[in-house]
Amino acid sequence: MLAFLPALTLATFWLGGETALLAVALGLPVLIAAAGGFSKRGNTVPRDAVTGMILRDGFEQEAARIHTECSEGGLRSAIFVLELDDYKELTDRHGQEAGDRIMQHCGAQIVSALRQNDIIARIGDSRFAVCLAPTLQLDLELCIQLAGRMQSATEEPVALDGTTLYMTSSLGFCQHNRAPGSTSAEWNSAAIAALSEAQSNGPGGIRAYSADMPGHASSRSSLRDEAAAALETGQIQAWFQPQICTDTGRVSGFEALARWLHPVQGLIPPSTFLPALEEAGLMDRLSQVMLYNALVAIRAWDEAGVKVPCVGVNFATQELRNPGLAGRVKWELERFGLPADRLCVEILETVMTDQPDDVVTRNILSLSEMGCPIDLDDFGTGHASISAVRRFNISRIKIDRSFVMKADQDPEQQKLISAILTMAERLELETLAEGVETAGEHALLAQLGCGHVQGFGIGRPMPFDQTLDWIAAHEAKLQDAPAIGRQTP
Repeated sequence: MLAFLPALTLATFWLGGETALLAVALGLPVLIAAAGGFSKRGNTVPRDAVTGMILRDGFEQEAARIHTECSEGGLRSAIFVLELDDYKELTDRHGQEAGDRIMQHCGAQIVSALRQNDIIARIGDSRFAVCLAPTLQLDLELCIQLAGRMQSATEEPVALDGTTLYMTSSLGFCQHNRAPGSTSAEWNSAAIAALSEAQSNGPGGIRAYSADMPGHASSRSSLRDEAAAALETGQIQAWFQPQICTDTGRVSGFEALARWLHPVQGLIPPSTFLPALEEAGLMDRLSQVMLYNALVAIRAWDEAGVKVPCVGVNFATQELRNPGLAGRVKWELERFGLPADRLCVEILETVMTDQPDDVVTRNILSLSEMGCPIDLDDFGTGHASISAVRRFNISRIKIDRSFVMKADQDPEQQKLISAILTMAERLELETLAEGVETAGEHALLAQLGCGHVQGFGIGRPMPFDQTLDWIAAHEAKLQDAPAIGRQTP
């Protein structure tokens, strides 16, 4: 209509003069308005202010449309739900503005891995959802390949305030023809259940929905009650992740990590149940359970003739504010007949930067004077001062996984690690790198002089009854390694 407007105006003036032109100028807008020409058209679905993507409601509408098309036309599709790992810790560390930049970057990267007519939405603080446009062919292998492409896209480095950040993501998906029900809501819920399964297996997991997958998570209040009951009935226990000395290759310790093995839902990730326990005020009780499990494990290893020098147990700020913590730890060590240096106390770097009160300070110093080694966890994320490291008698710093990731490929990461190791050497502190996932990262850290390593590339957290077999297999690999003799001059 607009294309013919100049010709219509000229013809009107030529045939009827100024009077006719005036009548058309006034009457035409009225006719267009009556026909609905000025009514709001196009996409009116609310969009995320940060990424510009549609939100959860819009995604559910599009998923319902695609679900109908697939059901009626015999077409194929799949829903993917991707969540960035450690996003909350990143925003706590760098601020919400940095978190928004990460979401913008990762969102754009995911879009670049998809087709133009695929649907992508931001459905949570750190969560994206993708619904593929209907197609004739889409098998499991193609879905896994696409999931890998989306994960790789989110792992592209992000420049932030002079540093390089590497993100990882967990992803779950459900194909339309494998959805558990006949509605789009059930299809979407199945993809979210697959994501939960992926997250329970650590960062960077991918899982496809299957019929035997655990049911959906409980509501917040019921989860809190269920987690509290699980803590008392022994469902929440310590699993142990090995730590390796880079000089000898032998086991230098284990870290005790809380894990909830639900009898119906399977392994529930700590990111789900730890906040529930914190809301219920049960973190101190969890600390008691973890301490007891760790000491039982040390005694069992000793009785089996296996050498495990120490076990690390995490103590958060809430536990450190308990005036009776040091006395309880001492009593437990005496009860098991173990020296204090077998128990490594791990505290977050943020504990020292949050202006700790007198009780926290007194507990840390008492545990150190007792003989417990003190590990400073997540080093490099909380901006702890050197004076604070000295004041709290820190014996070892644990380099955060954000510095370790891709270190064998990124010179900037290598510079940061080298700086941390140099500082630790000058302060006569031991070092341990967390989140080591590849042989390249392991080799680089050993070359740079990092004393100990820990991560999925070394060994995943495991129940105690699996640790003996793991240690035996690891020791066998060391014995099979060829000896390198010294050359005589």
